[in-house]
Amino acid sequence: MKKTTIAVVLAGILALSGTADAQNFPNRQVTIVIPFAAGGPTDVLGRVMAQKMGEILGQTMIVENVGGAGGMTGGKRAADATPDGYTILLGTVGTQAQGQTLYKKPLYNAVTDFAPIGLIAEVPVALLVRKDLPANNLKEFVAYSKANETKMQFGSAGAGSATHLGCVVLNTAMGTNITHVPYKGTGPAMQDLVAGRIDFLCEIITTAKSQIEGGTVRALAIMTKERSAVLPNLPTTGEQGLDVLAYTWNALYAPKGTPADIVKKLNDAMVAAMASPAVRERLEGLGAQIVTADRATPAYLGKFTADEIKKWAEPIKASGVSID
Repeated sequence: MKKTTIAVVLAGILALSGTADAQNFPNRQVTIVIPFAAGGPTDVLGRVMAQKMGEILGQTMIVENVGGAGGMTGGKRAADATPDGYTILLGTVGTQAQGQTLYKKPLYNAVTDFAPIGLIAEVPVALLVRKDLPANNLKEFVAYSKANETKMQFGSAGAGSATHLGCVVLNTAMGTNITHVPYKGTGPAMQDLVAGRIDFLCEIITTAKSQIEGGTVRALAIMTKERSAVLPNLPTTGEQGLDVLAYTWNALYAPKGTPADIVKKLNDAMVAAMASPAVRERLEGLGAQIVTADRATPAYLGKFTADEIKKWAEPIKASGVSID
């Protein structure tokens, strides 16, 4: 048999094998890597989605929390996984967009090292302060920060995370240089804010809401153009005279090279989970804005990711903040 014929036969066998794998997928548990510590907003959303997607796929979907480097450690873990659909990433604006500019040497290329599965939701960020901080609105907070910036500290889910960048753009808008204290997730950062060990946190509304309503912290502004339906009495930064926006989003990614048929199965399960009344009620009740069906496709997420990298490059460079 000629070499070219052998090559064609082998290619056909591999193609059939890949199709068979896709047809049988999944035949064991699927791991969703959440690149932050348990208890934070990404973790909360990820666990809700993982449970429902597992039911739809007929296999358990387990959560693996891999914190560190503003979510990049977990992103790297997923990017390096076998591209068979059994390890996927719950990415955010921090792990897939902001970190690409913020880090001098990103651990991965968010565009070329992943196969996009789909965008799930967008989530506003709120400015939270310790409950005894002497400021009752954003104007008073700006004045207090300018007078006390050398003594103040703000927390985040880690350098390069959406919570970090939210406060970076806030600092830039205020003209201050307040000390950043990175944590391995917003869970521990929130604990220190509640205890009064840090002064403020630019927190994702998913986990901020319960703390605000419980009175353990105070919210001064939501960092979006419009007020949130779940916190309608919280004024925006723009309403209070400061032009600053911060938000996150959540999306699923598979490692580069994952077969298109498997990506489609994962996307179908994701979209079905998003359409579930129980999931929608849970996520929207936490302040997440579930995207429309036309924005939940792999193609949309691929372009969206590239656009978000470009969008955030300018304010990050303007802030002068970078991480080795």
